[in-house]
Amino acid sequence: MTYTDLNRAQQHRSVKIWRGAKSGSFQTYSVPIQTQQTVLDAVTYVQRNLDASLSYRFSCRVGMCGTCAMMVNGIPRWTCRTQTAKIHRNQKIEIAPLRNFPIIKDLVVDMDVFFDKWKTAAGACQPSSTNAVQFAQVRPQSPKRSAADRAIECIGCGVCYAACDVVSWKPDYLGPAALNRGWSLYNDVRYENPGRLLRNLATNSGCLSCHTTQSCTKFCPKGLDPSASIAGLKSKSVRAPI
Repeated sequence: MTYTDLNRAQQHRSVKIWRGAKSGSFQTYSVPIQTQQTVLDAVTYVQRNLDASLSYRFSCRVGMCGTCAMMVNGIPRWTCRTQTAKIHRNQKIEIAPLRNFPIIKDLVVDMDVFFDKWKTAAGACQPSSTNAVQFAQVRPQSPKRSAADRAIECIGCGVCYAACDVVSWKPDYLGPAALNRGWSLYNDVRYENPGRLLRNLATNSGCLSCHTTQSCTKFCPKGLDPSASIAGLKSKSVRAPI
């Protein structure tokens, strides 16, 4: 039996993939079902065997970089860690670019708006000392260090941003990732002016707009809790003189 015959004998799955930019549409492809096949495997099969013009992003393929995030059956996911056998609907899968981002082409989105909001939220560390000789000593068991630890593992994949309904109806909202980063910096004892940072985040485009639907927490592939970080910012903003 030839490879072509084996391929024909295989069971196939219908995969709908978004093509084009904002005004594009879904196109359906027939993808052979493989053991432990991921959604990223299915997209790669389409690009390599059916339509070489398909655009998408990926890098590590092992769930570490987050660049392969897409909407799968309406849910933001890392496609390299999502097995088709576990999420298909009657052997059908729909794959689209991340929600709340401008679409560049097909499954590729423009991440500039996402990272620009990190800048707006003062997401860069501003240490209180420029002396590089003496390093700050922070006890791992300290309350502030513990609070920062719970928020520090974000890799900026954009899944929480795509899952956030507030971002959908309020485009200037900073979003869960930027606010989660702000919370980690607020609890960093090396940060120069946490009060100024809080003033920057406790605004109508910042933590005060969060409706606590917790979609960001529900879908975070890293298991982080941006909702708790935003709640922490809210609490500090009403208790501390800023």
